[in-house]
Amino acid sequence: MLGHTDKELAVFFEVSEQTLNTWKKAHPEFLESLKGGKTLADAEVAAKLHHRALGYSHPEDDIRVVNGQIVITPTIKHYPPDTTAGIFWLKNRQRDKWRDKPEADSDDDAPVLPVKVVVQVKDARADDADA
Repeated sequence: MLGHTDKELAVFFEVSEQTLNTWKKAHPEFLESLKGGKTLADAEVAAKLHHRALGYSHPEDDIRVVNGQIVITPTIKHYPPDTTAGIFWLKNRQRDKWRDKPEADSDDDAPVLPVKVVVQVKDARADDADA
């Protein structure tokens, strides 16, 4: 549930990764347990990232000493939306819309050719002379 990799688990169990893989094959319940823990950890991180992306509030007590007395004031702590968390979320959840370099549509496979522009320059002084 801590999101450890197979390599880290092998170190924890003091075995090689190959042995860990053998255990997974020999004990399907062990494999399912590892998968379940990783899935749960990923889900918790995704939920927290989602909260940061949207912003959130929670109750918090403000504790101060006033005139020698401890004063506890219930407050609401607010965390505004986090732009980086939002970008991270969208780039991973909606890659086609939010990646840094969007791919061209399949209909636009033809290369874009440069456009030839012709500019005529007119001498404004010639107009003044005619006036």
